[in-house]
Amino acid sequence: MRAMIFEEVGGPLRERELPIPEPGPGQLLLKVRACGVCRTDLHLLDGEVDIPHPPRVFGHQIVAEVVDAGPDTVAPAGRIGVPWLGWTDGTCEYCTSGRENLCERARFTGRDIDGGYAEYAVADARYCFELPPEHPDEQLAPLLCAGLIGYRALRMCGEARRLGLYGFGASAHIIAQVARWQGREVYAFTRSGDDAGQAFARELGAVWAGASEERPPQLLEAAIVFAPVGGLVPLALKALARGGTVVCAGIHMSDIPSFPYSLLWEERAVRSVANLTRRDGEELLALAPEADVHTHVTTYPLARAGEALEDLRAGAFTGAAVILP
Repeated sequence: MRAMIFEEVGGPLRERELPIPEPGPGQLLLKVRACGVCRTDLHLLDGEVDIPHPPRVFGHQIVAEVVDAGPDTVAPAGRIGVPWLGWTDGTCEYCTSGRENLCERARFTGRDIDGGYAEYAVADARYCFELPPEHPDEQLAPLLCAGLIGYRALRMCGEARRLGLYGFGASAHIIAQVARWQGREVYAFTRSGDDAGQAFARELGAVWAGASEERPPQLLEAAIVFAPVGGLVPLALKALARGGTVVCAGIHMSDIPSFPYSLLWEERAVRSVANLTRRDGEELLALAPEADVHTHVTTYPLARAGEALEDLRAGAFTGAAVILP
C-alpha cells in the first residue's frame, strides 16, 4: 500500500510502499476512503506534540470501509469512522468513571497507532463509529476530530447563549453550525485583516465577526479558543461576562501570558479539553444530520498530504482539508 510517512521532526512527509497491515484480535482492517487533516498533525510534524516511536503514519479523522476483521472480532457493515482516541485500557479510574479521554495508557491514532494518510489502516473495533449513510466521505471526515473536540468544548460551555469562537477554522466552522441550531448567538474572532474568514463566519450564521483583539458588541457568556495561541486567553477573558468560561480546545497551545487577577475575578473560569470520549462521538454523529451540519472542505490526493499541512499552517483555505487516497 502507499502511505505518507513521518520520519523526523521538521522533515517532510515521504511517500512509501508498506505492507498492508494485518488486523489482530479486536481490530479491523480498513480501506481508507478519506482522512481529515488536523492541526494536531502540524503539532506532531513540528515536535510540539511528541511521537514516541517514529516512523509513523499521521491521520486521525478516517472514513473507511471494513475489509477484514481480526480473530474474535465482529466486523460492522457500512462505513466507519476512526477518531484520535484509538485505544484505552478500560480498567483505570478514568475509564471506569466515564473519563476514558484521560486514560494514562491511552493510544492515539496517527501518534501511537498508524493512521489514515495511507490506503489501508487497522483500528480497534471498540473505537470505531458507525457513520450516517447519506453524507459523502469528505464531508464526514472533519467531524471525527474537528467536530468531536469542538463538540466536547461546546458541552463545557453549559447553557451559554452568547458564545465566542477564537480561531475560525475546521472546528469552529462546524461548531458554529451546531451552536446556531441550538439557538445560541455566535461571535467569531479571527486574525486581524482576515476579511475572508470573517465573511465565512457570517455566512454560517455568526451575528458578529471581527479581529481577536476587538471587543464584541456584547459580553460573552462563554468562549472557546481553537487557535493554539496562548495570548488569546486573556483577550477572551476580557470579552467575558461575569461567571463565564473560557475553554481551551487544543492539544497544544503556546504559553499563556500573565494577566491581572481582575480578568479572572467575578467567577470567570479557564479550563481545557483533552481528547474525546466515545459518548462525544455518538452524540455528535447523531446530532449533525439533525442540525444540518455541512463541512466546507478542500481535498488533496495522498501524495500531497504534506502540502495540505503547509496550506493549513498558512491559512490557505476556509473550513477543513481532507486527504482522498
